[in-house]
Amino acid sequence: MRTLHQFRDADRILQGLLGGGLLAKGQSILFETFPPSEQGIAQAVFGVSMISGPAIGPTLGGYLTDTLGWRWIFFANLPVGILAVLMAIVFLPADRPQPANVARVDWWGIALLTIALGSLQTFLEEGESENWFESQFVVTLLIAAMIGLALFIWRELSTRHPAVDLRVLRYRSLAAGSLFSMVVGVGLYGTLFVLPIYAQQTVLHFTAMQTGLMLLPGALTSAIAMLTLGRITAKVDARLLIAIGSLLTALVMFNLATININTGKDNLFWPLVFRGAAIVLMFLPLTLATLSPLPKADIPAGTGFYNLTRQLGGSIGIAILATVLDRREAFHRAVLSDGVSLYNGQTQSRMQAMTSAMQSQGTDATTAHQQALALLSQTVDLQAILLAFEDMFRIVGWVFICCLPLVLLLGKGNTKPAPGGH
Repeated sequence: MRTLHQFRDADRILQGLLGGGLLAKGQSILFETFPPSEQGIAQAVFGVSMISGPAIGPTLGGYLTDTLGWRWIFFANLPVGILAVLMAIVFLPADRPQPANVARVDWWGIALLTIALGSLQTFLEEGESENWFESQFVVTLLIAAMIGLALFIWRELSTRHPAVDLRVLRYRSLAAGSLFSMVVGVGLYGTLFVLPIYAQQTVLHFTAMQTGLMLLPGALTSAIAMLTLGRITAKVDARLLIAIGSLLTALVMFNLATININTGKDNLFWPLVFRGAAIVLMFLPLTLATLSPLPKADIPAGTGFYNLTRQLGGSIGIAILATVLDRREAFHRAVLSDGVSLYNGQTQSRMQAMTSAMQSQGTDATTAHQQALALLSQTVDLQAILLAFEDMFRIVGWVFICCLPLVLLLGKGNTKPAPGGH
């Protein structure tokens, strides 16, 4: 079993190392290839896969898991990967010959970034289960993350050819857009992580396939909205679209915060559809508003940093939201448990009613009492997790609202790249 876990971790590391740069490089190619007038539709087509993929994935993954087995989730990547390689060979132009004195890879910067982000991610994911600062392991992770991040920043600002060019943050649109992209990452990936937990593990008890079908309408909405929006981005101020998308996302989060024990698939349909549209209203305009003001020479570095922050927002967001769920569930369970004490008159009356109902079905008094206690405990647990989900959705909604002032620092998204400067 330990060997299996080591293989899984090694596989995830290789996926990150080999696939992490594809997104940034793809967007960089689009910005360098298409003129500003065509950037909207080009980024829209590119964004369809970026937005829809994570949402369609649960549907396809659920189908494969329920019908063929979970291993087919990985086998399904093979034909897609082969097709991608063939298309890259056929359609992408050959790289220009590099001079003999081409800059070397900044391995120190890559290593320090790996240490910093890896330690931070593990700190957030394992902190709750290890009782946070009571664990020497968790404290060590935090120290490693802080030292690694400090050394990484120093390294990237002091070397001539950094792995991540932090100097591009002098453009205010990139600085603000990258910070906002972290929030979008939370809204896109974080909520996609939380909703299956609600549907499968805690409340609705859906199968993987049912959960995927629940998320599918939102994914289709995102794809349609992305293509539609790509045709109008050149005519509308991107900042306006981002603000509308942020407010709509916040409203969806506040709506999801009203879930209760009777909330089912039908009640989640329209919130998930509006969420799919709202994410697109931020996703595509934010990319244009963040990167279009940059000079062409700084587009590759800016694109890489921008995509790093969105992926980081998703990863950290998942870890933080999972921690919030655990913490708030424990808090609400403690509060509810105090309210349903066996010394409480209403609790005693309910216990007697449940015990009597079970005895009427032929159960002996002792067993009926134990079953009533178990049922009462399950009810408390269910209410606690529902309240925790409500808290989490409200937090995400307020985060989007609090980040709205960043929109004022972005570019309009429909202007030509600047020759230089801010």
